[in-house]
Amino acid sequence: MDLLSPAGNWDCVRAAVENGADAVYFGLGRFNARLRAHNFTEADLPELMAFLHRRGVRGYVTFNTLIFADELADAERSLRAIISAGVDAAIVQDIGIARLIRGISPDFPIHASTQMSVTSAAGVAFAHKLGASLVVLARECSIAEIEKIHASSPVAAPLEVFVHGALCVAYSGQCLTSEALGGRSANRGECAQACRMTYDLISDGQQVELGDRRYLLSPQDLSGLTALPELARAGVASLKIEGRLKTPEYVANVTRVYRQAIDRLFPKSQPDSAPKVAQAQINEIVRDSRYDLEMSFSRGLSTGWLGGIDNQKLVHARFGTKRGVYLGEVSHVAAPVVWLHPEAPVKAGDGVVFDAGRPDDGEEGGRIFTLKTKNNEVGMSFDPERVDFGRVRPGQKVWKTSDPALEKKIRATFAGEQMRRKAPVWFAAHGHAGAPLSLEIRDGQGHTARADSALPLQPATKQPLTAETLRAQLDRLGDTPLVLAGLEFAVEGEVILPVSEINRVRRELGAKLDELRAAPLRWQLNEVGTAFQAVRGRLGEASLPETAEPELIPVVRTHEQLEAAASNGATTIYVEYEDPKRYREAVKFVRTLPRVGEKAVEIWVVPPRIFKTGEEWILKQVRSCEADGYLVRNYDHLEFFKNDRKRGDFSLNVANPLTAEYFINEYGLERLTASYDLNIRQLDALLRAAPPQWFEVTIHQHMPLFHMEHCVFCAFLSKGKDYRDCGRPCDTHDVRLRDRVGAMHTLKADAGCRNTLYNSRAQTGAEFAKHLMELGVPAFRIEFLHESALEVARTLDSYRKLLRGDINGPDLWRELKATNQLGVTRGTLG
Repeated sequence: MDLLSPAGNWDCVRAAVENGADAVYFGLGRFNARLRAHNFTEADLPELMAFLHRRGVRGYVTFNTLIFADELADAERSLRAIISAGVDAAIVQDIGIARLIRGISPDFPIHASTQMSVTSAAGVAFAHKLGASLVVLARECSIAEIEKIHASSPVAAPLEVFVHGALCVAYSGQCLTSEALGGRSANRGECAQACRMTYDLISDGQQVELGDRRYLLSPQDLSGLTALPELARAGVASLKIEGRLKTPEYVANVTRVYRQAIDRLFPKSQPDSAPKVAQAQINEIVRDSRYDLEMSFSRGLSTGWLGGIDNQKLVHARFGTKRGVYLGEVSHVAAPVVWLHPEAPVKAGDGVVFDAGRPDDGEEGGRIFTLKTKNNEVGMSFDPERVDFGRVRPGQKVWKTSDPALEKKIRATFAGEQMRRKAPVWFAAHGHAGAPLSLEIRDGQGHTARADSALPLQPATKQPLTAETLRAQLDRLGDTPLVLAGLEFAVEGEVILPVSEINRVRRELGAKLDELRAAPLRWQLNEVGTAFQAVRGRLGEASLPETAEPELIPVVRTHEQLEAAASNGATTIYVEYEDPKRYREAVKFVRTLPRVGEKAVEIWVVPPRIFKTGEEWILKQVRSCEADGYLVRNYDHLEFFKNDRKRGDFSLNVANPLTAEYFINEYGLERLTASYDLNIRQLDALLRAAPPQWFEVTIHQHMPLFHMEHCVFCAFLSKGKDYRDCGRPCDTHDVRLRDRVGAMHTLKADAGCRNTLYNSRAQTGAEFAKHLMELGVPAFRIEFLHESALEVARTLDSYRKLLRGDINGPDLWRELKATNQLGVTRGTLG
C-alpha cells in the first residue's frame, strides 16, 4: 500500500520524502487544481525528479483541470516537458487531456483524478479505456462501496483513495459555486471555498434556529487512520493525503503518522501480505497521534464517508476554519488571566483562540505568556494589548491553535541538508588472489552497477578480508541517500586489499548508482504534431443534420412547468424530476400532445447526476418510462443507456474538441451540453474547433452550485443519519440557504438523496445568442427551477423572440431583470 503526499513547494517535498512518502504529487504554474499553491515550474522538473528518484520516491504532476480548446497547444507543449523530464505519472481530470497524452506518448502513466468523479466500476473501466493505470475514487465512496468496485471492476486498475485532509462538500469535478458566484472555477484550480462560509437555513419561508451551527456546508476534515486495515482489505492500493496548500510541518507530521501505521500493517519482511495488525493496535496509533494530527490542521477530524453516510457527524457546522486541539471551556476571567479546566496539555508559548460560536464576527486569542495552576484549573495570561478581555466570557470554548515546540520538533525531521531517509542497497563481492575485487551494487528498484578494484587481491598473511571487515567499509555510505541492507560475500581464499582501494571502489559504485537512480525515466515520445492528427481527421465525421433554425429546449422540474412548456410550442422538452417514478406520468402526458407542425413533441428525461454501486434500480426506473431519449450525466449512464437515444449533459465537463469527439464517436451521443465552466471566448473556441452541431448551449438557468452527498435536509431538519431514518423532510419542506449577502439559494434532493444547491438568481446568455447562432449552434437550453407556469411561458416567449431576431440580447436581459423578482445576472458566459 503506497503513501502519496502533497507538495506545494520544495520544503513540502523534503518534508514528505524524509517522513516516508512513497510518492509526492505537485502542480506546475498552470493546469492544476491548486493554483494558489506555490507550485513548481517546468524548469524545476529535472532537478526535482532527480532529487525524488535518488531518494526512491516517485513524483506525479497534477494536470487535473479542464483544458479549453484554445489551450490545447500550450497543454501539449507542457505535457511534452513533463514526460521528457521523467515524471512518473500525470494526474488528469480532462478526458481530452488523457487522449492527448496517449497521442504524445503510448506508455506514459496516467492517473485518473478524483476530479473525474469516479464512483463505480463503470467509472474505473471508463478511465482505464482512456489509458489510466490508476484511478483516484471520489471521496464520497464508503469502504463497502470501494470493496464492491474493486471486486466487480472488469479491469485491473489499482485504486487510490484520499485518507487525510480537507473534505470538499461537493463532488470534486461537479462544483460550480466559485464559477457561478465569482468567475473562479474550481475545475480550473481557483476554488473560492464558499463551502466554508456561513449560511442560514430557511424552511418554508422561516429561519430554522440552529444555535451556533451556521457553517452548514463545511465538513470536518478527513482522518482515515482508524480505517486502514479495512481499506487494505477492500483492495485499496494507494493512500493519498490532501494538502498542497498546507505547510511543510503539516506534510511532515501527517506523512510520518501514516507511514508508521502502514509499516505496522505491512511489515517490510512481508510487503505483499494481507494486513497483520489488529484493529486494537491501529486504534493505539490513532490515540497516540491524534494530538499531532489535530495540531497540524483540523476543523475537527472524522472518517468522512469511509464508514458510510452519517449526516449527523459529517458537518458539525460550528466553524469552517482551523481549530486544533480542544482545551476546555472558560470558567472565569480575571484579566489578563483566563481560567479553565484543561482537557489537553497546555504550556506557555502556545497559541489559543476563544470560541464564542460566531467565528465570522472575529475572535479573541493570542499566545500564552505564563501559566498558573489552582484547584485543577489553569490560568493563562495574555498580552492585554492583543486580547480584548471584554469579549472573553465564561462558557466559551478554548482551542489550542499553535504549539511551537511541536512545530520545532516536526521541522527537525526535514530541515537542512541532512539525509534522514535512506534507500536500502545490497552489495555482492567476488574475487580471488591475483584478480581484482569485483563489487556489484543494486537497489530495490532494479538499478545495478559494477566496479573492479584497480589493484589485484593479494594472498593474506594475517587479517584476511572477511565479510565483516568488508561490510564495515561498505557501510560507510556517509552523506548519501543509501544505506547498506545486505552483503553477499563470495571472495575465494584468504586475501587482502588496501582499505583505501575498497573505499575508492565503494565511492565509484555509489556514484554510478546515484547517476542511474537520478536519470530521468525514458518514456516513448511521438513526433511533435502527431497527437492531434487522428482526432482532427475524425472531427469532420459528424453526420448530424444541420437545422435551419435553432431549437429552444426547456428543462422543467414540475408538471406545471411541463404543461406550460408544451402549451408554448416546445418540440423537445427535457424533464428532471426529483422522483423518477413520476417520469411515466410525464411521458404519458407528452404522448397525448398534438404535433407541432410535422414534428411530434419529444420528451427526454434526466437520471440523477451521480451513480453509486447498488443504485441500478434508479436507472431501471428511469428507463421504464420509455422516453424518447435520456440525458447522460456520468459513466454508468453511458453503459446503461448504450442502446437508447442519448445526449450528454453539462456534468460530462466537455471543454475541448478532444473530449467532445470522444463522446460523440465512441459512445454515440447525439449532442453534448458545453461545460458551464466556459465563458463566451472559450465557448467560441470550442465551437470553431469542433462541429457546432455537436453542441447545445444553456443560455438561461439557475446555475447548480454544490452537488453533494451531504444531505442538508437530513442533517438539520431531522435527527437521522440517512434516508432510512430521516423521515424525508425533503418531500415536505421548501428549503433555501441564505448566504452572507442575503441571497436565498434553493436546495433540492434527488432520488439518491444527494443535494444540489442552485443559485438564487437566474443567469442569461442572451447577449451572445446571435453570435452563437452565427457559429451554428443548433439548440439552446432554457432551464427552470421553481418558476410558475406563467413565468415559464413568458420566459420562453422572450427567448423565441430573441432567436427570431425580434429582440436583441441586451434588451432581453433588461426585460428579464425587470420581470424577475430577484433579477437576472449575465452569468458565467459573460
